[in-house]
Amino acid sequence: MLNLLTPHLFLDSVLELSPGRLRGLALDGLLLDLDCTLKDYHASECPAQVVGWVHLLRSAGVRLCLLSNGRSRRIAPIAQGLGVPFVAKAYKPFPFRCRSALGYLGLERGRVGLVGDQLFADILAGRLAGLFTILVRPTSPEEPWFTRLKRPLERRLLRQLSTPVAGPV
Repeated sequence: MLNLLTPHLFLDSVLELSPGRLRGLALDGLLLDLDCTLKDYHASECPAQVVGWVHLLRSAGVRLCLLSNGRSRRIAPIAQGLGVPFVAKAYKPFPFRCRSALGYLGLERGRVGLVGDQLFADILAGRLAGLFTILVRPTSPEEPWFTRLKRPLERRLLRQLSTPVAGPV
């Protein structure tokens, strides 16, 4: 059971995922959580560094798709600005919408990673969908109340995992 909550890789930021690093991991595509992964929760757009990172990956041939539990009307403008497809109302941790997002990428699940900031939503959904999972630190401490409720348990689980984490998540 703990295996389903254990990410394959821990990073401080999505910006650490260069095209070369993704090739080394045998990943040709990424499903990307949006809030607290690519942008702060209340921000209406991604920071310039993240926009540049998305363009770098896309120009290197990495296929990207946003995968968010948010609603389409909020996610669509951000996805359009980044030039990537999206799946809204993903209902993570359920894996079903992860599988449908793979259709946008046109890749087998073994070549796709899911990047997110939450064990009980992103990592669990990715693991259940058979994807490589990457946990990043939240971009901001400002989060919705239901996410803040889960963070203490996430921190406790992260301390129990055999893979070391540099600093608190």
